[in-house]
Amino acid sequence: MIKREIEKKFKNLSKQRKVILLTGARQVGKSTLVKEIKEKERTYVTLDDLNLRELAQNDPQLFLLNYKRPLIIDEVQYAPNLFSYIKMEVDNNNEKGSIWLTGSQRFELMKNVSESLAGRVSILELSTLSYAEKRGFSSKLFLPTKIEYKFNITPNEIYDEIFQGGMPEYVTNTLDRNAFFNDYITTYLERDVRNLTQVGNLTTFKKFLVAVASRNGEVLNYNSLCEDASIDASTAKRWISILEASDIIYLLQPYFNSKLKRATKSPKIIFLDSGLCSYLCGWNSGENIMNSTVSGHYLEAYIISELIKNKRNNPDDINYDIYYYRDRDKKEIDLIIALDNIIYPFEIKKTANPQKSMIGNFKVLENKNLNVGDGGLLCFYPNIIPLDEHNKAYPISVIF
Repeated sequence: MIKREIEKKFKNLSKQRKVILLTGARQVGKSTLVKEIKEKERTYVTLDDLNLRELAQNDPQLFLLNYKRPLIIDEVQYAPNLFSYIKMEVDNNNEKGSIWLTGSQRFELMKNVSESLAGRVSILELSTLSYAEKRGFSSKLFLPTKIEYKFNITPNEIYDEIFQGGMPEYVTNTLDRNAFFNDYITTYLERDVRNLTQVGNLTTFKKFLVAVASRNGEVLNYNSLCEDASIDASTAKRWISILEASDIIYLLQPYFNSKLKRATKSPKIIFLDSGLCSYLCGWNSGENIMNSTVSGHYLEAYIISELIKNKRNNPDDINYDIYYYRDRDKKEIDLIIALDNIIYPFEIKKTANPQKSMIGNFKVLENKNLNVGDGGLLCFYPNIIPLDEHNKAYPISVIF
């Protein structure tokens, strides 16, 4: 059993809040986690059971009366009528951690939560396995003010990680890769997407999904996406929202400041599981990705996804945001970390030969009265070395 890093955060919040909702994409391990960490006296019930689902939806009050507290309700998105009754219960009960909920289909789930449980629930997002979880060590949030050398990692190792991804069932079992991801996509389309009224044609949606995957690590451009997927702009925007709400993709927002008047306002597409993305794009090995023209985009997206996972899993309450920067002159900074009102710029390069010229775009931040901290270059050089007075080259492993 792989220990999930979010466990500590979950347990801490359960001591403080009455209701905890664990959400995330399908098959990331939500049910496994809550069953693994629950107390002996906590009741577990899943709405995958069709009879229980019908009861929870049609007579939610009776459903709740049937099960003693503390309680886990798994796959709660199938019974939206439950939420108002959970609200009434927790409003009359001060017991912390009384109800744990898990659910996918965040497109509808979060709407029900915001309408019924706003201010009463802590929401945690579980991602696929991080690099640290797969290797069995504790990660730390990547803080630009406390960067430490950890270990060396080669390009081959990183691209093998990118190819494999972090789906728990696939990582921990000997499964046929193509069969696993094909089944995953079919399940996602049939059980999640089909239930959303915005999607009428699943074949077209799958074509759209492949088109989005082919743009992993790139700025979202609706015009080219519509052309490849043969859909209109309004449909593309709705479907991007579905992918984001399903936790399939993360939209990395651009850093914008009134002092940076030429900055773009379009987000970047980041697939949260690189293995799923690799499968959708037809890759057959990490080596092939590494030697391709899109290797840089995959590396950048992978590092961003790891930072997102670490932020989600970290038990400390730190005001920490990540962005990228791009302007109308196509000058780009791959990663900007905002921490304590200071921005820290980083470039991400598939190189073992770091050069100062690789951080040349940092100049766009100069003379703008911005509070800019020391940044650097994340690359495959095995040691930390200075590039100039304020920036260094770092091994990619420092983010884990």
